[in-house]
Amino acid sequence: MARLSGLGGSCSAVAAAAAIFILLVNTAAAQTVHVVGDNMGWTVPQGGAQAYATWATGKTFAVGDILTFNFDTNNHDVLQVQRSSFDACTSSDAVGSVIMTGPANVTLDTAGDHYYICTIGRHCAAGQKLAITVASTPGGPTTNPPSTPTNMIPPPAAGGAPDEACAPAPEAAGPTAMMSPPPPPSSSSRAFLSVLTVAAAAAPLLSFFWFN
Repeated sequence: MARLSGLGGSCSAVAAAAAIFILLVNTAAAQTVHVVGDNMGWTVPQGGAQAYATWATGKTFAVGDILTFNFDTNNHDVLQVQRSSFDACTSSDAVGSVIMTGPANVTLDTAGDHYYICTIGRHCAAGQKLAITVASTPGGPTTNPPSTPTNMIPPPAAGGAPDEACAPAPEAAGPTAMMSPPPPPSSSSRAFLSVLTVAAAAAPLLSFFWFN
């Protein structure tokens, strides 16, 4: 019985260890490290803020993922802020403290929209800012750039030419159509008319001989 009890305890320990190992493997597999800007790093981009918006477009960020900001200490920093501060490039509505030592690793611990800026000089105004959407689980929604208004077709100027869709259709080119003369009577019609003419001419003669 002692051996069976010991064997059961060993099996339980192996099962527990296996469960912990699987959990660790799943956690490691679910965690993704995103290098912000890839080779560009965290700097003032030449293309303005659109450069980081393009980098984030189509990527999936989930809780537990890590953002790596590659920058030189004393030249740049990174601060998470609210949307209002992100738009105005101010640090008034900060989330946490400024990270001044690069490279910096930031763990995404909450779902929702996250905003990051550089607070040095006018770096943020020049485009050193990042906005992403973080999903609660891997495979959630991807980050998309801000929507832009649809281009509207301008109305025609007052007194100008009418819209092409409303203009009258042009007349077909070519000579003016002419009325065709009526077709000549057929041979049977001409024969019938000749008989009637002869009969009309002969009617007086027939009447003369009939009554005399």
